[in-house]
Amino acid sequence: MLKIGVILGSTREGRLSPQVGEWVKEVAEKRGDAEYEIIDIADFKLPLLGEPGGDTSGVAAWSQKVAACDGFVFIAAEYNHSITGALKNALDYLRVEWNNKAAGIVSYGSVGGARAAEHLRGILGELLVADVRVHPALSLFTDFENGTIKPKDVQTDSVNQMLDQLIPWATALKTIR
Repeated sequence: MLKIGVILGSTREGRLSPQVGEWVKEVAEKRGDAEYEIIDIADFKLPLLGEPGGDTSGVAAWSQKVAACDGFVFIAAEYNHSITGALKNALDYLRVEWNNKAAGIVSYGSVGGARAAEHLRGILGELLVADVRVHPALSLFTDFENGTIKPKDVQTDSVNQMLDQLIPWATALKTIR
């Protein structure tokens, strides 16, 4: 069975990515087409890449976790019109572990996180990750209430449509790794 990592792309205190990730995982697990796991980049405590003196003890575990996945769903918060620095740093720590895998993006922000998703697509392309077209975009104004996720039904449908693309791509790419 395919292993799909649901990567939480924010490490900030008060972040919404754990809620979004759990919701995506709940929707995904009803399908029975893959094994889905939440992967929280905050758990690996990755220091800023290239800075001397940082504790890099979490890098090996990060590498193993990403290498074990066949595909990913990135939970991308939009901060200042882009992805978070923590997500960019986590992506940059690895190279071959990302190669020839598929990914979907679920973003959130004031405009659904669309700008973050577009930036993430460019980065994923450089890492040889094939991202799928369908992109659930959650609005902070219509899909959350008082800081709690309350997605509209159309968003659940969008997650399933994204996974309908992600699973075949992850399956196909597994054959060339």
